[in-house]
Amino acid sequence: MQALFIGQTYIDVTFITDHMPTGDEKHVASAYAVSFGGNAVTAAFCCAKLGIVPDLIATVANDWLGRMFQDMCAKYGISIHPRKVATSSLSFIMPKDGKRAIVRCRDDEHIHPFPHLNLKGCRALHIDGHQPDAAIHYARHCREAGILTSLDGGGLRSNTHEVLEFIDVAIVAERLCEQMNLSPKEMLDYLKGRGCRIGGVTMGERGLFWYDESGTTRIMPALPIPRQRVIDTNGAGDVFHGAYVYSYLAHPDKSWSDHFEFARAASTHKIQRLGNEAGLPSVADIETVQKEFAISA
Repeated sequence: MQALFIGQTYIDVTFITDHMPTGDEKHVASAYAVSFGGNAVTAAFCCAKLGIVPDLIATVANDWLGRMFQDMCAKYGISIHPRKVATSSLSFIMPKDGKRAIVRCRDDEHIHPFPHLNLKGCRALHIDGHQPDAAIHYARHCREAGILTSLDGGGLRSNTHEVLEFIDVAIVAERLCEQMNLSPKEMLDYLKGRGCRIGGVTMGERGLFWYDESGTTRIMPALPIPRQRVIDTNGAGDVFHGAYVYSYLAHPDKSWSDHFEFARAASTHKIQRLGNEAGLPSVADIETVQKEFAISA
């Protein structure tokens, strides 16, 4: 095991349409994609696509969608440690004009306790706050063992405040700022106060507002991709997380600015493609984005 990711599994159905029918009306979408979904789950697939295959604790149901998800894990070589639920979770996603509307159908009633794994060799943990009991257990254990801990703070969870005590890298969404009635600057101060070594707030097309290893506040602007090339922003943040975890594992000598620049290029690749799987970048894809926007300059 090189890394462990923990999250809630979704099957994402993403579609593009210029009209949403109501009543007895019907309409045909212009394009669609079916893929794995979920914050930490998508991040795990991104890390695997880039070349470092993590282990994954995720919810799995004994139904045809659950078996499809297990087939997806097998395709990428991901060792899935399933946590049983009765029914698979679904997300219906409609991207439009750089935003996305989402309807979720979720089963997060866990039938069994989370699995206890041997973490020998593990160098990074990434969690998204789902499975809160597993998240706090492994965050505490990994912090004590000197294993890097990373949090995708997409929204406020039941144990967000508690789990942050054991997080090294906390990258949160503006949504969490809104839920906690904090400005982005106040959020960074809050993350510092919880002991997070690196903290940041993702702000979409306005980039990443973050502080580095020295505590210095910085802004990493989003890449200036033409709006007409933006197809599907859903999953871009998850790809960002998976890419910086990969970069940390592959190049531990580099700075977090380097890791986040790599991840920014990865998410820029994602938003130009429909669906999570189609948007997963390879290292070559990321290098192409970096060359196009001359990041090194």
